[in-house]
Order: sequence, then C-alpha cells, then structure tokens
Amino acid sequence: MAGETPSGKRRFRRHGRPEAHQGGTGPSPDAAASAEDSSASPPHGATEGVERGLPAPLATTGQAGSPTRARRLATVTKGVVKGGVSARADLVRRGQGARTRLVRSKESAKAALGHIADVLIDNAPRIPVRDLEKLRRQFPGLSPEQLADKLVAGAANASSTVGAGIGAAAMMPVPPAMPTELAAEIVGVAAIELKLIAELHEVYGVRAPGGLKDRSTAYLNAWSQERGIQVTKPSTYDASMGGQLKRQLRQQIMKRMVRNLPNLMPFMVGAAVGAVMNRRDTRKLADRVRADLRGRQVPWDALPALPPLEQPKNPLRAPELPQGPEGA
Repeated sequence: MAGETPSGKRRFRRHGRPEAHQGGTGPSPDAAASAEDSSASPPHGATEGVERGLPAPLATTGQAGSPTRARRLATVTKGVVKGGVSARADLVRRGQGARTRLVRSKESAKAALGHIADVLIDNAPRIPVRDLEKLRRQFPGLSPEQLADKLVAGAANASSTVGAGIGAAAMMPVPPAMPTELAAEIVGVAAIELKLIAELHEVYGVRAPGGLKDRSTAYLNAWSQERGIQVTKPSTYDASMGGQLKRQLRQQIMKRMVRNLPNLMPFMVGAAVGAVMNRRDTRKLADRVRADLRGRQVPWDALPALPPLEQPKNPLRAPELPQGPEGA
C-alpha cells in the first residue's frame, strides 16, 4: 500500500544510541576524553619494543630513557677501547719477545762460529807440515803431479774416516750433542785439509813466506777461500788481516756445517754419508788449490835452496797423512 515501508527496506534502530550533545557545534565531552586517552598512551610499536627490550625511538622514550642509554653506550665503548688497547699491547709484547729471541739466537750462533774459528786459528801453527825434501824422500821417483795425487788421496781417506767416525757417533741422535759433533768434525777435517794445502804448496814450489805463524795464517786463508796463495799479493797471506780472516773463516765454517748436517742421520746412515761427502769435499778443495798453483808452479830444478820448515813445539795430534809409498 502507498505510504508504507517496503518489506525489503526495513529500518533497524540502534540500541543505546547516545544522546546528541546539546550546546553548539564543539566536540562532545566523550570525544574529548577519548582523544586525551589516545594521546596519553604510547603507540603500539613503541610499547611492543619496550616490552621486548629493544631501544625505542628518542621521541617515544622521553627524558627518562636517555641517561640509561648513554650509560650503556659509554660502558660498551669503554670496554671496546680497553680490549683494543690490551690486544695491541699484547701484540707489541709478543713482537718484542720474538725479536729478542731472534737476536739472542743470532748472537749465540755467531759466538759459536767465532769459537770454532778461534780453535782453527790456534790449531793451525800446531799442524806438522812436511817440506819438499822430506816428501821426495818418502815418495821417491814421483813427479810433482804424481806426488800431489798421493797427497790428495791420503787426505781424502783421512777426512772420510773422520766423517764416518762422527756419523757412527751419531747412530742414536742426541739433539743437544749435535752442535758439538759438527764442530768436532769441522775441526778435524780442517786440520787434515790445512796440512794438505801446505804440502801442496811445497810440491808446486810455492812456499808461503815468513815464519811458522805467517805460513799458518796464509794456509788458513787459502783454506777459507778454497784457493792457493799468491806470493805477489800479500793480501792472500798477510797475518795482519785478523778481522777479514775471521769473517772468511766463519763463512766457511757455516758452509761446512750446513753441508755436514746429513752426517748426523741415525742408524749408521750418517756414517756412510759422512764418509762420502768428506772425501768429495776434500778432493774438490784440492782440485781448486792445484788449479791455482799450476799457474804459478816453479819446477824443482829451478827452486832455490830452501831451509827446512820450522816444526811446532807442541804438534797437534791429528790423523796423519801417508808416510810412505804404501800408505796412499
């Protein structure tokens, strides 16, 4: 019917509808109260962050959270700085300790080489050397080259014996005794090779000038340089070259020690290695010295009458070279 509300458009009334604010167009008291409550309560994200222990923004934490955050930040910064300083100081201490140990080991090695060099210098004048006349009596009928071959063969056998003896002594390796064994081998082989060098100079007619001490220094210098002396060059036999001679000896001793390290292999392996290496090194040294002396050789017929060699009062007890034709 006209004037009635259609059934599909029924109107629903709101239950408990608030009464309209009477008194103008301003906000109602309930709306103002709700606005104040919403402004007083922090945002949802800030409250959740505080509950979880996360740092809230400065705008939301207010003045009460700033001192706490500053103290925590200062504590963390202080700990980081202190840890960095202590780590840096620890690195500096470790570096200084390593440097000190390196310097001490270097000084001790240099002192050990200097001691061996002093022993060689002291032993050199005590090595008995046969002059040309005595050698020709012991090896009659030989030419200079044949006589030199005999001397080299005898010296090579003697140095081989020393190497085998040191290798046998190191059959069961004892690390604290290894430096002493190497030093003993170097001193023994050096005595044999010094005797060989001096007698080769006699065979080739190039005797070093001067007395016993001067000749010993000259032959020691020749051993350190692995070459023969030159009479026309005093620098090859001058006894006043103490500092330079010691440096050359230290270098030669260090080279020999490095080459002789395999001689300390255990279970008699070092004995065989030492024998072979010492024989090879002695022959190599003799070949170099003989190559130098051949260029300055003086024939036996052209040699002037030379006085007998001065013999040491306290000769060194070292392995002797062959004393007769059978002892090659």
